Amino acid sequence: MEGEGYQTIVISLREDLLRQIALEEQIEIAEKYTGPPNLLIPEDDFLRAFFQSIIPYTRYPEEKIINTLGRLKVKEAVYLLLNAMPHLQGFLFDFSEPYKIDLEKFMQCNFHYNVPIAKFARLTGRSLAGFKRDFQKIFGMPPRHWLQERRLTEARRLLEKKKKKPSAIYLDLGFESLSHFSHAFKKKFGRAPSAYLI
Repeated sequence: MEGEGYQTIVISLREDLLRQIALEEQIEIAEKYTGPPNLLIPEDDFLRAFFQSIIPYTRYPEEKIINTLGRLKVKEAVYLLLNAMPHLQGFLFDFSEPYKIDLEKFMQCNFHYNVPIAKFARLTGRSLAGFKRDFQKIFGMPPRHWLQERRLTEARRLLEKKKKKPSAIYLDLGFESLSHFSHAFKKKFGRAPSAYLI
């Protein structure tokens, strides 16, 4: 409308967030994206409503709630883009850049995902052999061993400090069954996870 102000909203899709979504949604991109670097997004009611929903965030940037919900809103934007343009998967989730991301930081943030080692390798920009080699240098042990140790250590923390039940945490920590989790936990710490409930 004439006389009204014009506002630009920029949403940055950071790579660490996209990698997290790729893990959560089990998104696999088999080949390198070769399409255009800029894409025009068609009109879409969901996207239009999304942009309307973030206007209050731009008006009150000092509110504490902004930081908490900001990441969720960016994730929402990604899901809405994929809904409007499913072929954007290749554009958004092609992590085949020639550089490697920080392996230690990535694994410390994502150890709880139950995905194959090869998927962790791809998401860090490495071949499986390169991933295992770099992993051994950084952590001093093979990936599978470190993942088990890291998950069990986190489980113990949740049981002791947060008073969580074993049945409430084993899936979130990447274990496929409660019995496997209990067996591995007892083997490492000498007592069953259920003993922490007493």
